[in-house]
Amino acid sequence: MQSAETEIGVVHTKVRRATDAQVAALQGFGVATVHEVIGRGGLMEPYMRPVFAGAQACGNAVTVLLQPGDNWMMHVVAEIIQDGDVVVAGITSDCPGGYFGDLLATSFKARGAKGLIIDAGVRDTAQYEAMGFPVWSKYVCAQGTVKDTLGSVNVPIICAGQLVRPGDIVIADDDGVVVVPNEMAERAAKGALARENAEADKRAKFAKGELGLDMYSMRDGLKAAGLRYVD
Repeated sequence: MQSAETEIGVVHTKVRRATDAQVAALQGFGVATVHEVIGRGGLMEPYMRPVFAGAQACGNAVTVLLQPGDNWMMHVVAEIIQDGDVVVAGITSDCPGGYFGDLLATSFKARGAKGLIIDAGVRDTAQYEAMGFPVWSKYVCAQGTVKDTLGSVNVPIICAGQLVRPGDIVIADDDGVVVVPNEMAERAAKGALARENAEADKRAKFAKGELGLDMYSMRDGLKAAGLRYVD
């Protein structure tokens, strides 16, 4: 649900996007890693699932606010997409329906979109993997929609519990979707690289049989909490 201050019936054509270098620096890091390094924040609700396994996307958010059962603004946002953008769609009130299908996917991809994140429903899902167009949605629903009511493009929206502003960086994979505020992009990339390097070292130790109990010095704490080993 959007706030009362949300603009309706407006399309902002200019977005302060993150730079190509900032997006590239975050490309390839997993949602879980990025979520951890930005203070365990930015994570959309776990119901946001990829339509096909192995899907990945990272890019600047272009936002679209939809009205219940109405996909009019999905056609409007297509005009605003720039190469490398990820379209993020919120809805003013929860309403299942197929707001997006293979025809719109064809349009979005032709405009340069890297994917779609939508807090509503999509259909024609068998086509997306073959097209190479990743989609994360709340529902899969064949029900059609109308084109009657204005929403907005490139306004701050709430999508699956997270504030998304135009130009924020959105990263999505099999684990879900995370939003990185534009101003945190460089910090997130540096933190993600450091975390992955540290995890590579731990992974090597686990592979050799070392236990987390010893690696993380857990034994004293477990003993103090009353854990007993019984033969």
